[in-house]
Amino acid sequence: MSYRYFEMKKSEADYFEMNRVGWDRRAAVHFESRFYDVDGFLAGNSSLREIELSEMEDVRGKTLLHLQCHFGLDTLSWVRQGAICTGVDISPVAIQKAQELARKADLSARFVCSDVYGLAGSENEPFDIVFTSYGALCWLPDLTRWAEVVAANLAVGGRFYIVEFHPIHDLLTGFPYFTRSVPDIDEEGTYTENGANAVAELATWSHPISSVINALVRVGIRVERFHEYPFSPYDCFEGMEEREPGRFYLSHKGNDIPIIYSIVGTRVA
Repeated sequence: MSYRYFEMKKSEADYFEMNRVGWDRRAAVHFESRFYDVDGFLAGNSSLREIELSEMEDVRGKTLLHLQCHFGLDTLSWVRQGAICTGVDISPVAIQKAQELARKADLSARFVCSDVYGLAGSENEPFDIVFTSYGALCWLPDLTRWAEVVAANLAVGGRFYIVEFHPIHDLLTGFPYFTRSVPDIDEEGTYTENGANAVAELATWSHPISSVINALVRVGIRVERFHEYPFSPYDCFEGMEEREPGRFYLSHKGNDIPIIYSIVGTRVA
């Protein structure tokens, strides 16, 4: 069962706690799912997809901060590509699973349990790369603060990269395109094949692409490339069609809709 509702505005801390509880529940289920295929990863497979692998430059020897890393599959896949990685996630269960996965895979990475905004005053040395991907921004109410965290943790000359679901899909399925102060609240199971019983309340915020780009520009990140893709590497929305291996398309009134976008930028100030 899934339903969506609206409620009176709570504090940001209340919404983050709601999401922390939900993602604790999801992390435990996701770790055992076929969707995430932990066994395949431990056998040597990468969780990284064609878009980010083709657009990210060589990461060997680079320090990489992965924001909203879940239980670390992508983080550790970047380690296998030669990066020196730190993963951050709001869920302590996800961080515990990430540390467990790193031990099992005999890979070295640092994992930190924090919401994104908690990194604003980070005392770490700035990173060569800040990376975030696939379903990350909807959990954040304020992209200006998010971009400030990105800039605070990125060295001058360092590279920022995001690959994310396109907000046009949310609009076509009945969610707002522009950001509102009060989030949408959904109660539903998770998206993995074993997730029917992992029901949780979750708070999400919509963000137009213009807000993403403008937030980055305001904090001194020069946007160098912006791409939109008519396919997703995940079969994650109802009605998707796999026309080529690993490419799932979705149409609206006979036309393909953008499913994924990516941004590459460099911190210049």
